[in-house]
Amino acid sequence: MNHFVGIGRLTRDPEVRYTQSGKACAKFTLAIDRRKSGDGNPQADFISCVAWEKTAEIISQYVSKGQKIAVEGRIQTRSYEANDGTKRYVTEVVVNSMEFCDSKGGGASTTNGGAYAGTPVPDDDIPF
Repeated sequence: MNHFVGIGRLTRDPEVRYTQSGKACAKFTLAIDRRKSGDGNPQADFISCVAWEKTAEIISQYVSKGQKIAVEGRIQTRSYEANDGTKRYVTEVVVNSMEFCDSKGGGASTTNGGAYAGTPVPDDDIPF
């Protein structure tokens, strides 16, 4: 089974390109926090991610540097020959889906200070 789920912040704006056939491809890196080390210093892993088609278009339009997102996908390894003739190896997450983790305003707080924004319901109308 090859399944990856991670939550992190983008290290920079996504890089979006289109193939010759018109498919969108978004590449980005997520900084995913680890538990603090024994000396209390924060640590992070930097995970390369690639998204295709509709997911790539959504990421390119609505996600930017520093934003916290959750991604779900699979880990893929591949190799290619670089311009200098050396063989390069890449490990990346191929994103199947993503979710926004920050609130619309960019912070992690709730609106109205966490207060209920709906209409109050009388106690007699509560079924329990």
